[in-house]
Amino acid sequence: MLEKVVIANRGEIALRILRACREMGIKTVAVHSTADRDLKHVRLADESVCIGPPSSMDSYLNIPQIICAAEVTNASAIHPGYGFLSENAEFAEQVESSGFKFIGPSAHSIRTMGDKVAAIKAMKKANVPTVPGSDGPLGNDPERNLEMAREIGYPVIIKAAGGGGGRGMRVVNAEGSLLNSIQLTKTEAGAAFNNDVVYMEKFLENPRHIEIQVLSDAHGNAIHLAERDCSMQRKHQKVVEEAPAPGITEEQRAFIGERCAQACVDLGYEGAGTFEFLYENGEFYFIEMNTRVQVEHPVTEMITDVDIIREQLSIAAGSVLKYKQEDIIVRGHAIECRLNAEDAKTFMPSPGKITMFHAPGGPGVRVDTHIYNGYVVPPYYDSMIGKLITYSDTRESAIARMQGALSEIIIDGIKTNIDLQRDIISDGNFAAGGTNIHYLEKKLGIH
Repeated sequence: MLEKVVIANRGEIALRILRACREMGIKTVAVHSTADRDLKHVRLADESVCIGPPSSMDSYLNIPQIICAAEVTNASAIHPGYGFLSENAEFAEQVESSGFKFIGPSAHSIRTMGDKVAAIKAMKKANVPTVPGSDGPLGNDPERNLEMAREIGYPVIIKAAGGGGGRGMRVVNAEGSLLNSIQLTKTEAGAAFNNDVVYMEKFLENPRHIEIQVLSDAHGNAIHLAERDCSMQRKHQKVVEEAPAPGITEEQRAFIGERCAQACVDLGYEGAGTFEFLYENGEFYFIEMNTRVQVEHPVTEMITDVDIIREQLSIAAGSVLKYKQEDIIVRGHAIECRLNAEDAKTFMPSPGKITMFHAPGGPGVRVDTHIYNGYVVPPYYDSMIGKLITYSDTRESAIARMQGALSEIIIDGIKTNIDLQRDIISDGNFAAGGTNIHYLEKKLGIH
């Protein structure tokens, strides 16, 4: 087992990792910026190291400083959490070459899945269904690109190979704007990702966002932990997630899940990961793989009774995956609402001091957060301050529990999106299940 782990992150995920380490008897090192010295996990960790000023570039994205913290504390591994350096192949490479274990997949796997063109090729080889598209980078032949778009059928979407999180994408509805859109996307991609490679796909107009959670060890074993529905989004950012996805049958789950698990074996993938799909008219279309733990992992944990962070740590220690696919039984339903320090109407961040925090409780209620009375939300980082999760034997009951939890929770002193979450959870179409990825933006009047 790993003896000491550096938690190279902040906020609720850092606290989540710390708790898992504590349960497993693993010592922890919290690295933090000067703005984060009062974070809960920093206070609870066995050791803490300040790695720089508030700016992420000078702290949480500062690779030499994080590795230095591991060296001075004699740590054995580094857990990147999500965001920041979690999908940075160079970071994974430097961690390993410095003599530490990177808790995640290899740098090669991160690079392969981080390049959308390479990822799609790998998925095709593994028989994972993909969106009809260019099957590779777009070249500089205008006629060939026009012909390809006609074959795929409009609308199409131009995507940056190195993009993600909704960036580096442009939808094209008609042939007249195709070539200009390709050039604009290439220019933007080169500036944003230092990689101007773009590719083309069929643009699905009203899909849902369904993702498959996987675990894979270094011994050729892999399983899937069913699916999540993350269709309630605003500007490609998830707001509410649930598991399992409404309307997905056990046969569909087995079909897509088994292919994802087999793809992990074929790729030699190690750790936790998530295959993301667009789902329309009963068909799954692969869009990307996240080579890290996801924000929404708790809903999967609730319906499978598998601690994903513990499994990450065990796999990193070289253990054989303790679960076989037949051990994974989906029970009940779970819903997660992301809690953000932001104005519920304008979505402007709202940093500041929390003067009152009261967490909801009761059966089937889980709160993953690092905030506390008197905590000051800094203005330098992502606005998410926690996650509210409810679980019950049915979806209807899980929704009812979420309505109750949202009515109980109190966060005073700053603005939050709690009112928005109450509105979503009480929405009749959400209650019916199966809303598409555009539903929330239409509901909010965002175009």
